Amino acid sequence: MDSQNGGLSSEQKQRQAAAEIARRKVLMAYEDKEVQTAVDFIKKQDKAIYSFDATQNANVATSNQQQASKNVLGASATPVLRSVSNEDWKKYHTAWQDYYQKYYSEYYMNAAKEYVAKTQVKQIRKQAEEEAAKKKYGEAITENGASEESGEKQAPVGLKAHIRAKALEKEKASRRRKLTPIFAGLAVVFTILFLQYNRLIFAPIAAYVSPGESPAGEITAVDPTVTLTKVSSENKLIIPKLNVDVPLNFGYDASEAMSAMNHGVVHYRINGASAYPGEIGNFVVLGHSAGDVYSANQYKFIFSGLERLEEGDIIYVHYNSMRYTYKMVGREIILPTEVEKLTEPKEVPTLLMVTCWPLGTSQKRLVIHAEQISPSTTEATKQEEVVEEKTDDNELPKNEDTLFERFVKWITGQ
Repeated sequence: MDSQNGGLSSEQKQRQAAAEIARRKVLMAYEDKEVQTAVDFIKKQDKAIYSFDATQNANVATSNQQQASKNVLGASATPVLRSVSNEDWKKYHTAWQDYYQKYYSEYYMNAAKEYVAKTQVKQIRKQAEEEAAKKKYGEAITENGASEESGEKQAPVGLKAHIRAKALEKEKASRRRKLTPIFAGLAVVFTILFLQYNRLIFAPIAAYVSPGESPAGEITAVDPTVTLTKVSSENKLIIPKLNVDVPLNFGYDASEAMSAMNHGVVHYRINGASAYPGEIGNFVVLGHSAGDVYSANQYKFIFSGLERLEEGDIIYVHYNSMRYTYKMVGREIILPTEVEKLTEPKEVPTLLMVTCWPLGTSQKRLVIHAEQISPSTTEATKQEEVVEEKTDDNELPKNEDTLFERFVKWITGQ
């Protein structure tokens, strides 16, 4: 291509000029034949056209034909020979066919060479990409994803399949990366909720399972009509119906009740409720009903089953090597601040078992009332009227602190 001469090379221009000359010759040959046919027709009809004879009409037609040829070939076109012999026509036709055959042969040959060259370039590029992929991933790509190290002979798939597989793998990894923070956040939330509220789940379960260390069904009631029975010197509280057999701690101040409940249940002494077993008045015992499942306190669920007790159920207290038997006579729900409910005067030795309620919370307190039935209360003495001041607290102790409560105390430095 010659960009300075209209985009055509000199050889192409020569071909176009030859084609134009050939076209003109063909056109003139057809025009001569048409003029001659028109003249013969006029002579046969013996008619004049526009007051001219047939010869003049023929001359006019010839003149018109020449003018038309000029219009076709252009004003500057050089007159060409109008009579073409059959031999010349055959030579022209043959030359024309040879020209087009040569032209199109060269055209298609060049196109074929170009196609082959492009195909070879693509193949070379594909091989180079596959070699680079093998070096990068260190193993051959197979249809089922097996590597050459597995020893299996399998046909490698194309680079497109490998790229598609890698794209899918990256998409899955991207999804996992997007979902990981969500799942991590949910895991943190559920963990915090579990640490805070797990006692709501496990306390009701513990209420129907042996809350102490004794196997279920091992503790049985004894005949309360039997006179005083000597027992071991270990102080303890026994509830046969609940399979509770727990140490009973004496001698703690009211302010020490929380820590004492880590070792069992505790005798809680305040003004107006300071009686000991066998004394007329209120003998108050505190115990936990719920705690965190991960807490080390083995007595965190010891009173979780108190709400299952009914009137007439028997409770035993071992104190100073003596067994004291009590029978449940009632229950009540009080607020943590209603401490005065525990100091109401009693005419007989009365056991008050106090724990947090509802299960898993410390919102209120459940109080179980039980009166002593053995030994006889006829010779029972009254509780001391005055107890030395040991605390200024005006709220009953509660279950162990929850996670949130411990966090608040840590922040506030309490």
